[in-house]
Amino acid sequence: MTDGVYRNTCPRNCYGTCGILSHVKNGKLIKVTGDPKHGYTKGKLCAKGYASTQFVYDAKRLKYPMMQNPRGSGKWKRLSWEEAYTIIATKMIELNQRYGSNLAAGYNKFSGNLGILHYAVEGMFNSFGPHTKPIGNPCAQTGKLANIYSIGHNLTFIPESMVNSKLIVIWGANPAITNVHQMKFIYEARRKGAKLVVIDPIFTKTGQKADLYIQINPGTDASLALGLTKMIIDGKNYDEQSIKEQSDEWEQYKSYIQSTVNLTDVCKYTGVSIEAISILAELYGTMKPAATWNGLGIQRNSNGNESIGAINSLVAITGNLTIPSGGLYYMHFDVDDFPMTLLNHLGPEHPTLPSSREIDINNYAENALSFTEPPLKFMWIASRNIMTQDQDIRGWEELFKQMELIVTVDLFLTKTAMQSDIVLPASSHFEEEDLNVGYWHHWLSINQKAIDPYYESKSDLRIARELTKKLNELSPSFSNFPSEKEPLDWIKDELTPEIMQRYSMDSIEDLLLESRRKQEVPANSAGLDKFKLFPDTGLYILDSDDHSTNEMHPDSPAYRLLSPQSLLKIHSQYEELTWLTPDEDEDRIEISKDIAERHQIKENSKIEVYNEHGLIIGFAKINTLLPKNVITAKQGGNNPINQLIGLRSAPKLDMNESSTFFYDSMVDIRKWREENV
Repeated sequence: MTDGVYRNTCPRNCYGTCGILSHVKNGKLIKVTGDPKHGYTKGKLCAKGYASTQFVYDAKRLKYPMMQNPRGSGKWKRLSWEEAYTIIATKMIELNQRYGSNLAAGYNKFSGNLGILHYAVEGMFNSFGPHTKPIGNPCAQTGKLANIYSIGHNLTFIPESMVNSKLIVIWGANPAITNVHQMKFIYEARRKGAKLVVIDPIFTKTGQKADLYIQINPGTDASLALGLTKMIIDGKNYDEQSIKEQSDEWEQYKSYIQSTVNLTDVCKYTGVSIEAISILAELYGTMKPAATWNGLGIQRNSNGNESIGAINSLVAITGNLTIPSGGLYYMHFDVDDFPMTLLNHLGPEHPTLPSSREIDINNYAENALSFTEPPLKFMWIASRNIMTQDQDIRGWEELFKQMELIVTVDLFLTKTAMQSDIVLPASSHFEEEDLNVGYWHHWLSINQKAIDPYYESKSDLRIARELTKKLNELSPSFSNFPSEKEPLDWIKDELTPEIMQRYSMDSIEDLLLESRRKQEVPANSAGLDKFKLFPDTGLYILDSDDHSTNEMHPDSPAYRLLSPQSLLKIHSQYEELTWLTPDEDEDRIEISKDIAERHQIKENSKIEVYNEHGLIIGFAKINTLLPKNVITAKQGGNNPINQLIGLRSAPKLDMNESSTFFYDSMVDIRKWREENV
């Protein structure tokens, strides 16, 4: 590659989607800086971004295709790409001949790289005809559907407009850790006199910066929102004209709240004092514009749908739904505006199968194990670390046993890669072209190829092109993937005249100069038609299955397990980088003072956290600010807490209508058993 400065975009599953300037000398990435022409991040990066040079050249990066035999033995041998493609293609063709279709072959892919060209995995599998494909979204589906129910579509408020808000309520989000760029707008609003309220079970870094921090029992957000609504209605601090214009259900809703919601019960259930509810109700009722941020945390339990609906209704009745710098914030899905030509690539028709076999990504293993006609025998894993980040790990272990070939594409030898047959080295975003659309801000940016691939690493798109060539060589017309198309061709396919108009572009060259913002995003409204108020009927029933106090279920696991995000990691990504985690103890488990006293656990003593799904061992850190029945542990590492997360579906939703309920996990705790010998 030519020396110089290249424009890149961080593709991680993160609010920022940061613009990067990559400085290349003698063909090497020597440093990265923030791109000052990126309209949202404006020249700043997080610590993970600044560590990119170590990320790219880390000695633990995968260099070559490898195969191990037997699976999980750690006995790896290097393969050439030709050998790897031949083994994979031969198995896929044999399965097709054995079962008469490609349904025995499937993939599992999600958010390790959100660049649009990484949908090459989906395009490649589509090119084989009907196969087994995942659907759903483990991170955000519950909230998305709740917003669609309330408003008719997902929200598209501009996050920069928060700078002019008078009240900012952050509910179940921790932007000081997970969305550092948004904090500059929050800080500026506070300098102008805005009040910041943070509602979270954990006293987070964002909570520490708040004017009012409200600690809430996990999973009780709907009840708090309805309690606030009750107090606002009783105090006549609602905007009756606005809500009557926006909803046909106002009178019924008001009557329901007044007759059903009991503030004493709300306080007992949520753990929030009447004084705190009163203060926040007064702020909501009197300060406009008020911006409310529904964080992903509040929809990671089986009450999440109701919680977001109740919060949305609270915002609507206070008249903040459509006013400038008010409104609701969650995340958007602007990527759906694009043609998504790779994702939507049409494969050949099958003589008897009309479509692929779909499987919900939230309970993939459980469902896949039930398939018999044909069983799932081949698994392709990309942008995913299942054995660390998914739920139902035991189910995955069983599913892996029936696989005849598991292929994982990654940059590092993850726990999932260690349980695979073949591992293919993936290129980083500095080593490939791409197009990036965020899910928080509304800026479109391009990703240039800045350096040559690390050793023999390849992009998902290049792998798709080359593997389909091998498939067609061994079995003519097996795939119709257009292997001749270059990355730039796919990017140009996405930049239709409609997209270029929407982002005020004349050509792709405009993106090479600076990022572009979506123009028709309504700054002051969600394009509202009629708002549907929550609840319908019967929402406000204190959950009899709640585990917020272990007295309610003496024979059940007593403590709720939460896994807050880390400043220096994204799930299990970046955990190998010493620049970011030189002194971090990944085996630290935080427990409340109440739990420590109940089990006679001392600081730094070795403990076991367990339930019916598994067990993890770590060292106790007593956090006096945790709710009394909450345990927290970090994601990833050598002892991943996802071993303790089993399957649970919301009572009112099918699994494919929900996110994964990571925060419904209940656990017990004890001293390390060897200490008791």
